[in-house]
Amino acid sequence: MNERMRTDVPQPTQMTLDELVEEFEFLGDWDDQCDFLIDLGFELPKLPETAKTAENFVHGCQSNVWLVAEVKPNEPTDSGSESGAEPASNEDVSIEFIANSDAVIVNGLIAVLMIVFNGRTPREILATDVQAVFTKLGLERHLSPQRRNGLYGMVERIRQIAAQAT
Repeated sequence: MNERMRTDVPQPTQMTLDELVEEFEFLGDWDDQCDFLIDLGFELPKLPETAKTAENFVHGCQSNVWLVAEVKPNEPTDSGSESGAEPASNEDVSIEFIANSDAVIVNGLIAVLMIVFNGRTPREILATDVQAVFTKLGLERHLSPQRRNGLYGMVERIRQIAAQAT
């Protein structure tokens, strides 16, 4: 772990986007940020080997990437109506993703995507300005064109899943 790395940083599944941006700003230079991305990637939950199928494979990435999504009902809010009385809408569900790659830096990029998208409704996912997030983190200027294409390939797959859940 880099000596400038803070030990109070939440794991990717617990980190908010604001905390991620704050950490990137704290680290400052790309070498430290890249080390941080790699560390985030090591914290990702492991995708079972049985999930590494052609159906879950993300095309367009330089490395091998598999992405699995689970659409989950959101906790009911106290709106005065009985639970289950009406059919679920896309606002009644959120999507949880799990993904892995065979490349450590790509796992770090996956961790960023998990922070941005995990637990969001399909509408929130589709409305997210991902390019603005990547620009704010500096990923746009530091990733090779191939890595950038792969990153946007993963985003496209996430958006397809969200669109199908609407």
